[in-house]
Amino acid sequence: MSHSASPRLLAGPAILIIMTIAVALTRLIPHPPNFSPVEAMALFGGAYFARKSWAILVPLIALFISDLALGLIMGGEYFQYFVSAGFLLVYATIAALSVLGFGLRGRVSVLRVGGFGIAGSVIFFLATNFGVWLGSTFYPQTLAGLGAAYAAGLPFFQNGALGTLFYSMILFGGFALLRSAIPELRTQTA
Repeated sequence: MSHSASPRLLAGPAILIIMTIAVALTRLIPHPPNFSPVEAMALFGGAYFARKSWAILVPLIALFISDLALGLIMGGEYFQYFVSAGFLLVYATIAALSVLGFGLRGRVSVLRVGGFGIAGSVIFFLATNFGVWLGSTFYPQTLAGLGAAYAAGLPFFQNGALGTLFYSMILFGGFALLRSAIPELRTQTA
């Protein structure tokens, strides 16, 4: 028996990559503010990519592809984001959420995905709003200023959490359907 990669062995990672990039590109269609697939992509990658490096890198690459596309569509104002500290913080948080997704490996259920989705949304909210506050000239660098930054971000948290839950349903549910139809996916990506 040959040890070379067969199409059956590549089916799992290829499908996961395609699903992740396709969902990332939904950021290009009109949507409510912060209603995004980003956190769901990270959890999905962490849950299903057999290689932990892929579990972290694929969601980051998909996010980068969608960020580049948004930059091309929106022009210079969006490209400013690529040279900001916020860019690094968002990407580091997404990498951390991919690691959080490792906790779903082999234990995916509606309740667990929902719980991890809410936890991921909270982590993303706390990290990114901390980044908005840190070094800000708008918010005082005090505990009260940090509280004000979090309070200002609260209206966006709901859409972020709803987006995470919606796209988790699409990714995890869609992949569950594919796994039931394609037996090779059951063993390659558990």
